Amino acid sequence: LVCHAALVMHQPGRDVQALMLKQQNIKSAPSAKARLLPDACLPGCSSVSPTDLPVCGWRAQAVKFGEFKLKSGLISPVYIDLRVIVSYPAILEQVSRMMWNCIKDVESDIICGVPYTALPIATCMSLGFDMKMVMRRKEVKDYGTKKAIEGAYKPGDRCLIVEDLVTSGASVLETLETLNQEKLVVKDVVVLIDRQQGGPQHLEKNGLKLHAAFTLEQLLAVLVKHKYVGDDVAAKVRAFIESNQTKDPNAAKPDAPPPPPPAAAQRMTYGERAKTAKCALARECLELMERKQTNLSVAADVDTAEEMLSLADQVGPHICVFKTHVDIFDKWDDSIAEQLQQLAKKHDFLIFEDRKFADIGNTVVSQYAGGIYKIADWSHITNAHLVPGPGIVDGLKKVGLPKGRGCLLLAEMSSQGTLAVGAYTEAVAATADAHADFVMGFISVNPASWQTKTAPGLIHMTPGVQLSKGGDALGQQYNTPASVIGERGSDVIIVGRGIIKADNPAAAAQTYREEGWKAYQAALKA
Repeated sequence: LVCHAALVMHQPGRDVQALMLKQQNIKSAPSAKARLLPDACLPGCSSVSPTDLPVCGWRAQAVKFGEFKLKSGLISPVYIDLRVIVSYPAILEQVSRMMWNCIKDVESDIICGVPYTALPIATCMSLGFDMKMVMRRKEVKDYGTKKAIEGAYKPGDRCLIVEDLVTSGASVLETLETLNQEKLVVKDVVVLIDRQQGGPQHLEKNGLKLHAAFTLEQLLAVLVKHKYVGDDVAAKVRAFIESNQTKDPNAAKPDAPPPPPPAAAQRMTYGERAKTAKCALARECLELMERKQTNLSVAADVDTAEEMLSLADQVGPHICVFKTHVDIFDKWDDSIAEQLQQLAKKHDFLIFEDRKFADIGNTVVSQYAGGIYKIADWSHITNAHLVPGPGIVDGLKKVGLPKGRGCLLLAEMSSQGTLAVGAYTEAVAATADAHADFVMGFISVNPASWQTKTAPGLIHMTPGVQLSKGGDALGQQYNTPASVIGERGSDVIIVGRGIIKADNPAAAAQTYREEGWKAYQAALKA
């Protein structure tokens, strides 16, 4: 079909076979026809010569007319399917001859077929005209040589690209990129059919000259002349081609609008999260927060035990957790611990001794269970650094778990220049998952920024909270309740000086309680 279309179009009054042989410098026909094997599956085509191509090519359905959905989604009145010619050796050979005739004067060292349809055509050209061939892999293997180009070549070799047809030239340019990476010189491309939809112009912009055996218009003219296609169908094809010119595949594309951010997961209530908690004390704390409608913890950084007990009684009605530093005091005994426990029951809050354990497992067992303070006997919650490794959690759990206690791991700190960031924070999160029966949550600053999202049954408590942002001379950084609960994704605000230095600590605690709960309710609706 190809040979006949082009030759009849250009030389309608001459012997087609004689012209073909003359153009290809073939002195006699028998040697060529000897290789044209019968294609018995096409009725009426016992052998294929140049003059037989219109009938045999048409019957092979290499070109179809009708309605065809293209990759772009457009409905085209013509579809060219040259994959089918691999089943008809005689047609394939004549196709390769016609394409070779277009580029026989082009200087090249090797040829490369564009995968996949052009590979058999390139192979036929290589065999028929003694040309070295290389093959581009469309999918590079992750084993073996992992080559993108297979075959024998060297940098600087001139390579001719072989393609079946060209529309926009995109597939040719993909092959060009791979060949350029191998430092091969590419200046020419040969195709069977130019669909006349902008391909030659796009390739020229990329330094390539297109050689086409024929255009789609030339094919149409021959098929109409020999009544294989009606004038009405040809008109539809011409109109489609004219109105569907392609864009340069390498042209700069306008920036697409950024995709919308993924919808944030709906924030769960404290009560809902309590049901998921694996640590009994975490569950108790979340239920207390829901029941009492407070997410406020007061840091009792005062000088004496008497001041601590007085503060606990004043702020107790407004808090969920009362945080202590008992090693500040100049005295401690069981009676003080007993009074603090009674206040916790009276006002319904948990006691959190901010001990920040940071030693090996055997040592923290003694520190937590014994000594002057006997922390595990009266404090519901304690905390620890993970610097010594997960063995510290094992040691604390050995003492605290039988007593129903819980541990907060220090994942981040609110002081300027803290080293508790990045990989350390991620390791803390992983350790919490591994000890979910005892670790109830974290001391954190900005859990919303963590790469690892923690389980909803774990609680985040954030220190350094005041009603306005700022810092002090010793590097403490302050954030507001709205920022800590809303933007940063924490659960409990820990307030120290904003309450304990107030003229009326109870009133200040009530204000912080209201601000913290308002931030929590806003976060639920966000």
